[in-house]
Amino acid sequence: MFSNGKRCYQQAAAYVLMLNTGLRTGEMLGLRNSDIDLENRVMHINQAVKEVSKRNGAESVPGREVQIGKPKSATSKRDVPLNDAAVEMILDLRKEMCFGEDAPLIPDENGDYTRPLNFRKRYYRILAAARIERKGLHSLRHTFATNLVNGIKQPDCSIKSLTPRQVADLLGHTTSEIIEMYYVKKDTTRLLGITNDFQF
Repeated sequence: MFSNGKRCYQQAAAYVLMLNTGLRTGEMLGLRNSDIDLENRVMHINQAVKEVSKRNGAESVPGREVQIGKPKSATSKRDVPLNDAAVEMILDLRKEMCFGEDAPLIPDENGDYTRPLNFRKRYYRILAAARIERKGLHSLRHTFATNLVNGIKQPDCSIKSLTPRQVADLLGHTTSEIIEMYYVKKDTTRLLGITNDFQF
């Protein structure tokens, strides 16, 4: 926070929300308040934002603009469950700036859809301030997938995890092969102690 109480980084909760849902940048920026059902803890991914060159008919003109369209693929149109952290971040974003039910969850100062370029720049500033190596926004999606597949060690030493197929469905991929090839980094440290109850 600045001394006047204003936040140093606008809508920072959006990046934590991405880390807990695995949404693509365009999906996150295309999300409207009306797409979120907090009662049933789910959000409906129906559209995405992308930045394109401006055009005047068939001719390209200087500058870029935000375009709203369908998600990346047919399987990208999906329902994404919300964990406690995701719900908390949505409430935080709405408290910080909200222009109504049909407005974007992450609006610009005028209540319109945020430009992906501006969203990325804010993220890089946060990483720099935290002295974290610069990574693209897609790394949040990769981390989400990796953590779900590698799982979380439970008090009884078992590991709670999801299958690559389940993670593929959550991320809107057609097959689980993409998850295994490009997303997941195996973490064998989570396996320590898992065989304690197996005596041969």
